[in-house]
Amino acid sequence: MNEARRGTDHDDLWVFGYGSLMWRPGFDYEEMRRATLVGYRRCFCVFSTHHRGSAERPGLVLGLDRGGTCHGLAFRIAAARRAQTLEYLSAREQINGVYRDTLVPVALDGEPRREVLALAYIVERRHPSYAGRLGLARQTRLIRGACGISGPNLDYLINTLAHLDGLGIREPELSRVLSRIGAHFARGRSGDRGSHGAAALLNACRHVPVDAPRLTVGERRRFIYRRQISAWAARSRST
Repeated sequence: MNEARRGTDHDDLWVFGYGSLMWRPGFDYEEMRRATLVGYRRCFCVFSTHHRGSAERPGLVLGLDRGGTCHGLAFRIAAARRAQTLEYLSAREQINGVYRDTLVPVALDGEPRREVLALAYIVERRHPSYAGRLGLARQTRLIRGACGISGPNLDYLINTLAHLDGLGIREPELSRVLSRIGAHFARGRSGDRGSHGAAALLNACRHVPVDAPRLTVGERRRFIYRRQISAWAARSRST
């Protein structure tokens, strides 16, 4: 069952952002707090064939995978916007059903410091788009030459690191990936606009062979029921 359904229309909804949701949430919220999730880590563990890659040239996006601790942002959405926010997130995050939308306990930083249950998108390890733990060299090759409907994969990495740095959050592995791609990209990052050199590097690397799976539509959609369940749960709350 979709765990976001545990709440009701009378409850505010908390959403935990650890990647692009931090710097481009796409929904209205009443409150934003830095937050910590224990038991999961932020890592490039999802092959992207939509937002930051294609079926011919997959990229990598972040997921929450088991083990470790993740520092991110928690957004509080008013109860009146709960259903429409869930429907929006379902359409955005569950294109291939690679995530489990799960309520997890997160600790809110600041005063008062407290724990809340927040909706988070945990990677589904059985999904064919799950990349597992990749070496830095392979992450670098995939990211520098991939582009999807949301733009170059490199801009996704640059924007995420820029926002983490602004929050005082350090992610050494992500920083090492960017350094391997080129230290000058880190100097040129500028929030949502990303790096001016990303397009040039993309063109240079677009045709360089990479070791990435060619996922068929059928393989990617075996878990599409997650999106359908999420959307149904959101709609059922608005009727």
